[in-house]
Amino acid sequence: MTYSRGGAAYGRGANAYARVGVESGVMSADPHQLIVMLFDGAQAAIRAARIHMQAGNIAEKGKSISKALDIVNNGLSAALDQDKGGEIAERLASLYDYIVRLLLAANLRNDEESLNQAESLLEDIASAWRDIGQQQSA
Repeated sequence: MTYSRGGAAYGRGANAYARVGVESGVMSADPHQLIVMLFDGAQAAIRAARIHMQAGNIAEKGKSISKALDIVNNGLSAALDQDKGGEIAERLASLYDYIVRLLLAANLRNDEESLNQAESLLEDIASAWRDIGQQQSA
């Protein structure tokens, strides 16, 4: 639809077995599934950032937010196909830019509400993306 073929998955497993599982999932995933994996990774990073923020662990909060930023900028945003996606891709690009600004504000100000808003927006888009996948496979 509005995403080009390709993308990357972000997952740092707790052990080698988890890394192999993530790599296997990426290798067998179609482009639609890869985008879903990016959404899942960004949301997991935001949840981790929230936990670190609440615990006062500033360094780990920053790492988690950086991971979410990387996924949004270099995964979701980069995968948009501006030529084929038209207005939808343009609006998604604007929304991703806004999410990036929310994440930066959350990091700078330890603002949990900005994290919540970024997570909610990503969930809305991810939910729609999952629905598209279910309709295509039906």
